[in-house]
Amino acid sequence: MNQKIRREDALDYHSKGRPGKLEVVPTKEYSTQRDLSLAYSPGVAEPCLAIEANPDDAFKYTAKGNLVAVISNGTAVLGLGNIGPAASKPVMEGKGLLFKIYSDIDVFDLELNTTNIDEFVRTVKILEPTFGGVNLEDIKAPECFEIEERLKREMNIPVMHDDQHGTAIVSGAALLNALELVHKPIETAKFVILGAGAAAISCARQYVALGAKHENMVMFDVNGPLRADRTDLSELMLPFATTRNIQSLEDAFAGADVFVGLSKGNIVSQDMIRLMASHAIVFAMANPTPEISYDDAMAARPDIIMATGRSDYPNQVNNVLGFPYIFRGALDVRATEINEAMKLAATYALADLAKKPVPDLVNLAYGESNMIFGRTYILPKPVDPRLLSTVAPAVAKAAMDSGVARLSITDWEGYEQQLARRLGQDNQISRVILTKAKANPKRVVFADAENLKVLKAAQQVRDEGIAFPILLGEKAKIELLIEENSLDLGGIPIIDPVHQSRNRWFNGLAISTLRSGSVKVSTPRKPGK
Repeated sequence: MNQKIRREDALDYHSKGRPGKLEVVPTKEYSTQRDLSLAYSPGVAEPCLAIEANPDDAFKYTAKGNLVAVISNGTAVLGLGNIGPAASKPVMEGKGLLFKIYSDIDVFDLELNTTNIDEFVRTVKILEPTFGGVNLEDIKAPECFEIEERLKREMNIPVMHDDQHGTAIVSGAALLNALELVHKPIETAKFVILGAGAAAISCARQYVALGAKHENMVMFDVNGPLRADRTDLSELMLPFATTRNIQSLEDAFAGADVFVGLSKGNIVSQDMIRLMASHAIVFAMANPTPEISYDDAMAARPDIIMATGRSDYPNQVNNVLGFPYIFRGALDVRATEINEAMKLAATYALADLAKKPVPDLVNLAYGESNMIFGRTYILPKPVDPRLLSTVAPAVAKAAMDSGVARLSITDWEGYEQQLARRLGQDNQISRVILTKAKANPKRVVFADAENLKVLKAAQQVRDEGIAFPILLGEKAKIELLIEENSLDLGGIPIIDPVHQSRNRWFNGLAISTLRSGSVKVSTPRKPGK
């Protein structure tokens, strides 16, 4: 179900109570004067001196080892474009929220008011003593490539531009599993890649690292196919310039095994999908509107395996399957960088996890009796509790094996138990319950619907697809509140027990609604009974 997000609800969510989505919370005692003397002067001098003598003690005495900076200049915000640093802050706070709930990593978000590469790099670089890692976000190409490369080279903490590598890591896992299901080796698979920005180039690089061949790829930008005879290609594009006689999308789709879309919605036709090889793989990942809709693609070719960036269709390619756990593993071994070995380890770990029996908790969340590895399940689900204890250890081990870890883990079973303890089960169970409710929404009566708070609750339930509301109260008052507060509750049944005849309470729409659902409303007794 595609959730409808209303402007008023989004603004209310971000402004209610304490504005924003993040806050700083003390982790030590602070109730007595002694506590405060230890936290600040004079007690704070001791860890300061210890760190001066041994800089690595910053990980022991401060939050550095569990603190990631989410940094952007707002030049390429997903779906919004170049909206500037201040306007990008809600997105960066949201990324911080995901870090916390999925991997217990704390975040400071930093929005930099500069488009100058040197200024951006210098600003981030001089902040290194504060952070254990840097997540770059929503920086436009080609600047994002140079910024990331320079920061990786000049800093000794993990740096990753998630817009590039997150999609590459997760879609790479989906690709490996899809190719396995259709019995096609990656070395001979023919690719069409629509888009030539940061995410598309990073995806293509990741697929090559997994075994794909440059000569089997055709990439498109706004000017058409990247051909070897074009003179306007950047150095980053040149490795993917084809020598084949490709003039159009139709030429590229003919006989292709894999389509990867990282461009814009509704630019691929059913006829193009029909041109592909048998049992083709279609990853239409433009958000929120894919290059071709899931329904149209499956109608054109029922033999394909399809993935999108959307949660309301199978095989969602979602970066949240990657970045929280990649940084968790990197931080836990104090890695100096996130290298190719670590990214590949994350891809293989995700691919392998999708082949394992799915926990009942996850099946319950999606209303399935038993999800199994197959055409509609090539990636783990975001609510899968095994992600943290699967991907983070794989990344940590790869960091150790590739020589970029400053700490070694020897007790892997103990480490997995430590990871499990990091996250309580409450949030996870809540997400599972909500997902389960959306899979089979019931009709629910909201009493006292003349109250604005009750109407807002009904609005939220309807928007999230949790249930079908029925409003109980005086119809005129309810309709006036709906109109005055711009609520979108049109078509929802209203039962008016005062102004309707008691024998007609559940006639018409109300009775047909109740009969088809599972909610029971008792008819009141007559006076004196």
